[in-house]
Amino acid sequence: MLVLFETSVGYAIFKVLNEKKLQEVDSLWKEFETPEKANKIVKLKHFEKFQDTAEALAAFTALMEGKINKQLKKVLKKIVKEAHEPLAVADAKLGGVIKEKLNLSCIHSPVVNELMRGIRSQMDGLIPGVEPREMAAMCLGLAHSLSRYRLKFSADKVDTMIVQAISLLDDLDKELNNYIMRCREWYGWHFPELGKIISDNLTYCKCLQKVGDRKNYASASLSEFLSEEVEAEVKAAAEISMGTEVSEEDICNILHLCTQVIEISEYRTQLYEYLQNRMMAIAPNVTVMVGELVGARLIAHAGSLLNLAKHAASTVQILGAEKALFRALKSRRDTPKYGLIYHASLVGQSSPKHKGKISRMLAAKTVLAIRYDAFGEDSSSAMGVENRAKLEARLRILEDRGIRKISGTGKALAKAEKYEHKRVQRKRRKRKRRKMLKTNVKEP
Repeated sequence: MLVLFETSVGYAIFKVLNEKKLQEVDSLWKEFETPEKANKIVKLKHFEKFQDTAEALAAFTALMEGKINKQLKKVLKKIVKEAHEPLAVADAKLGGVIKEKLNLSCIHSPVVNELMRGIRSQMDGLIPGVEPREMAAMCLGLAHSLSRYRLKFSADKVDTMIVQAISLLDDLDKELNNYIMRCREWYGWHFPELGKIISDNLTYCKCLQKVGDRKNYASASLSEFLSEEVEAEVKAAAEISMGTEVSEEDICNILHLCTQVIEISEYRTQLYEYLQNRMMAIAPNVTVMVGELVGARLIAHAGSLLNLAKHAASTVQILGAEKALFRALKSRRDTPKYGLIYHASLVGQSSPKHKGKISRMLAAKTVLAIRYDAFGEDSSSAMGVENRAKLEARLRILEDRGIRKISGTGKALAKAEKYEHKRVQRKRRKRKRRKMLKTNVKEP
């Protein structure tokens, strides 16, 4: 029997000298206590050395994916095929590929694992011509290269970009709200009427940045930000404002805060566009079903798109409402009907009594879209568009059914109530008859 052993320096093929010793699995480690004992069990038949770290990285990435590179194929054809003996391998998947491609008999069992462990423990003595220092340096270099390769080509890496982008977007929204609230309160001491006239926060900051002091509103032109009517109202309010006077230093600090708000708002717009493009590239069907924000939050909550694809539809439906779920289970009350999926446009369009039903149907279709995006090779959003159309049609049917019930005539409703009243009266008469019959039977 031959043994294929992979090292960081190259491929080694050993010949098993005493196969009877392999039958004793529990005591096989004793045969590898010293290099002398190990040489009595296995002997090196061929060693194919790697030229550099790049070649070693290519070989090991192929092994991780269950493939055979050209160098290994050449060695197996030259050495193993000529020997006409079975080949022991550490990985069953690799053994299946070798058997399929080269038609070689491969063995993978617990005995082979123990044999590999023994060879690894006495590797310096079994492979001559390779110094321990060279082996350690090659092993360290290969480990670093392999880590960089896995990080570079990781399927989860793109998901990480979505997770980071949606987290940053939420943080920016919180910071913007705090900054704008502080800006309105701060400038409100000087010109309180402006906050009531201009409701849009970004327009408020832009007007404030351009004008500054309240006295400058009379001569300033705000036509690029406001309509003529609103501009006239602002100028009129500035003349009769009840605000207090502030110094130039105060105005400078307020204007600096306004600049920060405008810059953060512009960056937020840019980040949102980036997130939209990323979501359409990575999960187009999920984006069509629930929107880029809800889809990104679901991915961020699960950790990655692959983790999200492993969840059931019922889990996706209440994802984000874990506290409410466990509180309901603990107090034995009704469990929540929706979590993050509540913010999807389809759930928002539905009436309150249909939100639970729509969220359940949406979760079922969204899970299909998630798995299609995670494991499918096609990157189109055709499936998501089709499923969304079905859900919209179902939502219209539910809403129309409710409208029909409400818009029924009073006459039809009265008939239904009359029929129900008669049915109840019949039941009561039947009960009375049964009681009377029972009493009549007992008297004799």
